Amino acid sequence: MPDFGLGLDKEKRLFEKMKAFGIREEDIAETFLRSRGPGGQNVNKTSTCVYLRHIPTGIEVRCQRERSQSLNRYLARRILADKIENIILGKLSQQEQRIEKIRRQKRRRSRRGKLKMLELKHRQSEKKLLRSKVGVVED
Repeated sequence: MPDFGLGLDKEKRLFEKMKAFGIREEDIAETFLRSRGPGGQNVNKTSTCVYLRHIPTGIEVRCQRERSQSLNRYLARRILADKIENIILGKLSQQEQRIEKIRRQKRRRSRRGKLKMLELKHRQSEKKLLRSKVGVVED
């Protein structure tokens, strides 16, 4: 098991997730590339970009989010585990549930639902009008 220089609990959770979905270190082909984009001399001189290929499934992941190679190795494995989780669990995965929730929120209301919502708003505004002070008479 590689050491990523992170907290042991994070690494342990990642390896447990990998084990749960049948991802073994022997099945991962890992190469290091030079990153592109901002980062200055560090990016130009060191190979911080991590490229992983899961041989049994053929899934490829490339990660250059951070400036350190060890952190990118960790993040790439996490992304790989998430991709395999999405394939195995499909609709049950957390990411699919989050996407489906957003899709439901953005969906247009039916005409009946819209009328009901507007009726409730109208009723609430009437309540607020009744709370307002009635013209005060001064002597």
